[in-house]
Formats: sequence, C-alpha cells, structure tokens
Amino acid sequence: MMRSAPGARDAITDVVGVLVGHCQRLDPQVTLGSGAATGCTVVRVPGGATAAVDVRGGGPGTRETDLLDPANTVRQLHAILLTGGSAYGLAAADGVMRWAEEHGEGIPMDPADPGRVVPIVPAAVIFDLPVGDWRVRPTADDGFRAADAASTEFARGTAGAGVGARAGALKGGIGSASVVLGEGPGEGMTVGAVIVANPVGSVVDPRTGLPWGTGTDGPEYFGLAPGTPEQIAAMNALPVKGTVLNTTIGVVATDAALDPAGCRRLATTAHDGLARAIRPVHSPLDGDTLFALSTGAKRAPAVALPPAFPPDLLLLDQLCTAAAVVVERAVVDAVLHATSIAGIPAYRDLFGA
Repeated sequence: MMRSAPGARDAITDVVGVLVGHCQRLDPQVTLGSGAATGCTVVRVPGGATAAVDVRGGGPGTRETDLLDPANTVRQLHAILLTGGSAYGLAAADGVMRWAEEHGEGIPMDPADPGRVVPIVPAAVIFDLPVGDWRVRPTADDGFRAADAASTEFARGTAGAGVGARAGALKGGIGSASVVLGEGPGEGMTVGAVIVANPVGSVVDPRTGLPWGTGTDGPEYFGLAPGTPEQIAAMNALPVKGTVLNTTIGVVATDAALDPAGCRRLATTAHDGLARAIRPVHSPLDGDTLFALSTGAKRAPAVALPPAFPPDLLLLDQLCTAAAVVVERAVVDAVLHATSIAGIPAYRDLFGA
C-alpha cells in the first residue's frame, strides 16, 4: 500500500533533504536547428547521501558513475546533474562542483582546512542537440545556476533538462512523483523520483491515446480518458522521431536508510517503471540511466528473518516496489506537463489540457 503524504508536492522533494533546481535557455521562436532550447537540472542533497546507479541504455553519456559502484570506496554524493547537450552537457557538472565547493559541500580532505573538499557530482545526459541550435549547450555556469536555484519547488514539463526532450513523436520533458509507504517495515517512509523523458520509444498507447504509464494506476488517477478516434488518428499520423540518439535519465530518492548495495537494487528496480511507461525502452539508441540515493533519515524496525537473509530485505522489497511506481508516474507527469516547442507537438495539443 502506498499513498501521497498530506500536503505533499507529489515530487522527489517530498523526500526531506532533497532539493531540485533548473537552469534553461529557451528562445520563444526556437526551431529545429535555430535558437536555444536546452537546459540542466540539479538534484542536490545538502550534507550528502548514499547513492548508486544503474545504466541500461546502449548509448549512455555519464560522469562519475563508476565511483558509485558499491564495491568502490566513496560512499556518498552531494549532487546529481541531469542535463541536455549530449556529451557536451557534462561540462555543466563543473559548475555544480564549483557551487558545492564554495558552500563547503564535499568530502573533507584536510582537517585543518574545512574549505578543502571534493564534491561528488555524478551526471547523465540526454541528446537534445537537434532541437534549436546544435552549438547551444549547458555550460559550467548553467550548472552553477541550477545548483544555486535548488529548492523544494521546481517546474515540470518543458523545463530544466527537459526543455529539448522529445518522447517518441511527442514533446518530452521533466516530471516527478512521490509516495509514502503504507503498512510494513517501511511504513511512513517516502520514495520519490524525477525523470527526464527523452526516449526513442513511444510513451502513448496508439490504440487508446492514453500514456502507457497509466497502466498501474489507471487513467483516472491522472484525470485522463481515452482519446477520440480523431485524436488517436492525428497522433498516429505523426512522423517517427528522426534521431538515433535519445535517452531517459533520472533520480530516485528515499529517506529510508540504505547502504550502497541497497541503493543499487533500488536503481535497478526503478527501471521497471521506465519499462511500463516507454515502449520500447533500453534500446541501443538510448542511454537510459537512473540514480538512486538514500538520505538515511529513517530506519526501519528490526524484522526477524532466516539467517541467510539480510535484516532489511523486506524493507528493500517495499522500497523497490515503490521506486518502479514513482518512475512510471514521473514519466507520465513529464508528458502531461510538456508544452510544444520547435513544432514538436505536446500531448496536451492532441488530447487537451
């Protein structure tokens, strides 16, 4: 059982200690090939968080993901960059590091000088270069501004790293969702996700006009109804996305205390949410990458299990189930909030707001 928290934003920032900030460049008259249409999004965790990553797509663009292998030494990160600009956009992580260093966020390296820190800022990119001018990409200054803007409130849809995103034939974007766990070892704990949806695959059922990601909750949860025959025909007549480079990226967060191996399992299972909401997913043309982080604010009560099983196994199972749900919902959220740019139609254009 899962529910929304009273007064919740239905966003990853419902996990206390997680902040999100955007920086974007979007010209009003942008076209395919002209003008600015890109951006970046920073997920910041003041004080650091335990984390891991799972990369599934065949063409990823990432930074510092090897560092998050549970077998390696570093146990925490301080921010995650999600960015447009393909491999060029990874430069924005330098600005996030600069912001973190200036604010004393990082791994302490000198007990005598608290200012000597090394911030850990993994990153992942989407390919959005053909939307707008190919040469306009997120820079280090953009990453700095996104980190500086991080708060509990942030825009969805055509914002941040989702500005130039395309979801199949439709406008993609950035979306978020959260749940609070019900009865079980994780009762009262929160799981949230933020997703940048830019897949080569379709996000909408061509038979009904409903997003694939409404499958678990039902279209009523999102206030949707099947499209009319005319709306469905118009959607199915759209040209196929004409690029070989795509990618859906995101972050799943929880306030449950997890070690790096637990975070890795959370990131792995979170990809199930992508598989429910995007068809096909994890293709050779995508670089699908999901990070998972734990702020460690809440610990579950000890549960007696057979000696061969870790004591937090039931909690982890509950968290993984929730992770897939919030990722699925976040993809739908991105598609429903997206607005058309550069002639790329948004879901709301075809089926109404």
